[in-house]
Amino acid sequence: MQKRKGLNINKIMQIQEKKFPLIDVKEPNLLRELFPYSEVPKIKVENNVVLQLIPNDIFITDTTFRDGQQARPPYTPEQIATIFSYLHKLGGPNGIIRKSEFFLYSDKDKRALELCQEKNYKFPIITGWIRANKEDFKLVKQMGLSETGILTSVSDYHIFLKLKKTRKDVMKEYLEVVEEALENGITPRCHFEDITRADIYGFVLPFTQKLLRLQEQGDIPIILRLCDTMGYGVPFPFVSLPRGVPKLFRVFVDELGVESKNLEWHGHNDFHKVLVNGTAAWLYGCSAVNGALFGFGERTGNTPIEGLIFDYISIVGSSNGIDTTIITELKNYFEREINYHTPPNFPFVGSEFNITRAGIHADGLTKNEEIYNVFDTTTLLNRPPGVAINDKSGAAGIAHWINSYFGFKGDSVIEKHHPSIIKIYTYIKNLYEQGRITSLSSEEMEKLVRKYFPEYFVSEFDVIKEKAKNMMKKLINELISNRSFKDFHIDEMEKELKTLLFENSFIQFAYVVDLEGNQITKNITQLDEMNKYSLSWVRGNLADRDWFITPLKTGKLFISNLFTSKITGDLCVTVSNPIWKADDELAGILGLDIKFEKLLEIENSLE
Repeated sequence: MQKRKGLNINKIMQIQEKKFPLIDVKEPNLLRELFPYSEVPKIKVENNVVLQLIPNDIFITDTTFRDGQQARPPYTPEQIATIFSYLHKLGGPNGIIRKSEFFLYSDKDKRALELCQEKNYKFPIITGWIRANKEDFKLVKQMGLSETGILTSVSDYHIFLKLKKTRKDVMKEYLEVVEEALENGITPRCHFEDITRADIYGFVLPFTQKLLRLQEQGDIPIILRLCDTMGYGVPFPFVSLPRGVPKLFRVFVDELGVESKNLEWHGHNDFHKVLVNGTAAWLYGCSAVNGALFGFGERTGNTPIEGLIFDYISIVGSSNGIDTTIITELKNYFEREINYHTPPNFPFVGSEFNITRAGIHADGLTKNEEIYNVFDTTTLLNRPPGVAINDKSGAAGIAHWINSYFGFKGDSVIEKHHPSIIKIYTYIKNLYEQGRITSLSSEEMEKLVRKYFPEYFVSEFDVIKEKAKNMMKKLINELISNRSFKDFHIDEMEKELKTLLFENSFIQFAYVVDLEGNQITKNITQLDEMNKYSLSWVRGNLADRDWFITPLKTGKLFISNLFTSKITGDLCVTVSNPIWKADDELAGILGLDIKFEKLLEIENSLE
């Protein structure tokens, strides 16, 4: 029998001598003493404690594009390619982020994988994920992958209750699929789903022993991924199987001689232990810990890669080529391009993770940031520490907060004398004069900045404009299809517009102009702003306005750029559309001025 390269001969002999027969029970062992279901799951503590066994090589594997995508709207292939490049930079040249797994089924999946393959990175190595199905290996071969994950559930919950089979039957099926992978020259990664509810000695070890015997026949390793599918894992060395993570890994190493480099951990956060369980896996014999960016994953999520990065550095004692500042770049990319914002208090990436709002803490941070900052976040994350804004911050403090929070540098830096800074400062002072006593949250500050500095968020505004355009199309089409507009009857059109404003508070001003650009309707506004228009607005020829010229030329709906209303002082956009008579003759242009802040509210409600 050919031995797998690098496998210790003594361990092979130990595996061959030790027998773990399959216990093929007729009824599922659901471990009710640990999982009563109608009660909180139990933790069984034992007197014996397993010792640490840190592998020589520990690393991270990524599931952002597989398990991570099952918890959120799918990424586009281009977004996946960009995130993959960030993972490459974050893990560094030594491949601390060693592998990344991909779906293979849809055209979009294949396109994303191809874009990442074109980058020709050494790390992360691209791997696949398939069902325990021989036909699926054709996809793996077709995409040129050398490794793929295979679903091999190991608990009786899955074997009996989900698959409706016996232990003997599923073991036979699993082994056939693994043999198929080996025959195709593909490294199989067996996903031991639900291992923290499994019968370790009755099924898991007998199955593993069969896998090891297959492995001995050639040079292809078999990777064992231990999946804490329901988050039941516990990181303490005195907790019994199957929930004790340390004992789980030591039983594979000690009982079967499995090499650490072929062991991997995949955790979930149902009981708030996902990161500490991953770290425990490293400490007790596992080389690879699987995670996803920002902890994305089913239900409560997977192990956050950024957390693993810092635990790796803490254990190893050096960064080993890791670039931790990429974590902030990833956070910014997700906010800017994917419109995902991590919770404000989320470690390392949340908007307030290194912001202090308590007055006494802010004072300490000002004197020496090391008092209240976890580490040099400016150097390691490109995230300077900060303090929350209140009435004592002043214009300089507000400008500092904005530049720090949004990462504005060089020519983009906003000075304290900027007119919009003064507006924000005045607004905040008024809040406290009205009785406010708490500091402003990052969310509140961000809204103020986006309101008073819209020019810094052009791409986001374009997204909002597009959504508003789609919404307004329906609204305007319904309006101009009414008989009063088809007849171009001024009095009746005015009645329709008044109803429109009454039902839609985000519309500030409505008007109709003829083909010469002359306003032919009265000033139709919200009731509380009617006086402002009667005093300030002088109707005249409007033929030189973009909102008039563009729809006249194109025959289509038009949305203007931002402007400040001379009448109300609000940031607005104009939406305009041609008016067609019943005989399709162009009669005039309908104009609607919409408040920008209300647009944001519309966008949020649509989301």
